[in-house]
Amino acid sequence: MTNKVRLGIVGLGAEGGLYANLIDQGTVPHMTVGAICDILPEKQERANELGVPFFTDYIEMMESGTVDAVVTTVPHYLHPEVGIAALTRGIHALVEKPVGVYTKQARELIDFAATKPELTFGVFFNQRTNPLYVDLKQIIDSGHLGALRHTSWIITNWWRPQGYYDQSEWRATWGGEGGGVLVNQAPHQLDLWQWLCGVPKRCFAKLAYGFRRDIAVEDEVNAIVDFGNGATGHFMTCTHDMVGTDRLELLFDHGKIVVDDSKKVTITRLSRPEQQISENMGMDEVRQLFMGQLDTADLITTEEKVYEATFGVQHSTVMENFALNVLEGQPLIAPGGDGINGVRLANGFHLSSWTGEEVDLEHFDEEHYLSELNARISAEGKYETRSP
Repeated sequence: MTNKVRLGIVGLGAEGGLYANLIDQGTVPHMTVGAICDILPEKQERANELGVPFFTDYIEMMESGTVDAVVTTVPHYLHPEVGIAALTRGIHALVEKPVGVYTKQARELIDFAATKPELTFGVFFNQRTNPLYVDLKQIIDSGHLGALRHTSWIITNWWRPQGYYDQSEWRATWGGEGGGVLVNQAPHQLDLWQWLCGVPKRCFAKLAYGFRRDIAVEDEVNAIVDFGNGATGHFMTCTHDMVGTDRLELLFDHGKIVVDDSKKVTITRLSRPEQQISENMGMDEVRQLFMGQLDTADLITTEEKVYEATFGVQHSTVMENFALNVLEGQPLIAPGGDGINGVRLANGFHLSSWTGEEVDLEHFDEEHYLSELNARISAEGKYETRSP
């Protein structure tokens, strides 16, 4: 291997095409396109433009000696299969989100990767490189805002018309895609939420299936999670809101963070923990506060910051970080093992809505979930059920 990692792109669709373009434009200094694989022969034209080999079978590509690593831009159910095939052949694997549709499938890939410590296994969580969330992660981890009390993320700007679902038979099906908005649109937010706040321990969810679209899977989600130690959270998403909202709130003992549209951040800091302020405020001050006459400058400070959009930069950053891990051992921004957290949370939301019960995420019943999923795949009558 030289000072560049030769990447094999498995699936030259929208994402695969973007990655090829970014690498070709030189935005990933330590990576080059080694080969392209796609089941559509017409995609060979792009491979010819890049001057790289083209394959219609990813196993052939992996065994050709033309790639050091692969990225899996294929349907969700295939991510673990392609990842394991790569690692089996001594090839590094960068797996697109989600790492699997259900936790048992994701865990198979993660456990196998653990037996290959000499190989790099990452998950494509590009939002972890967004400067906004990187800054928030540092602030939260510093402990200056104290312990988390509550968080809420309303992310409803995923509007999709019926034609979007009708364009491909596999879309929005249990057997072809494995779910709806939780599997397709929201995995980045599910990952960021847990990356910032910690992994929830329990959840209770109300999901609507085919609520405002002619589909089998969920197009609206309302869920409550328990992080432990009294901290709770709410997650709401859907694909039928044309106006859409993206608002993340995080309340801590010493302040609050509000993120609007993943661009504007407002951070409020308290001079003392909120409970101390409460315990030491006399009724005269309380009356002034209620009448809007109390000067709170010595209690509360607020700062705002607006971040510029960085589309494309995030994807290049993930690929460059992956390449440098392969070449130099640089720590991964998103290790592949982290990918199971979002899968388990999405599975937990599904299972809670199907059973009407709170779900224990720390001791998640993978067999129960797979049984319920297979029942829905069978009812569709389009795809084979998933093996245990």
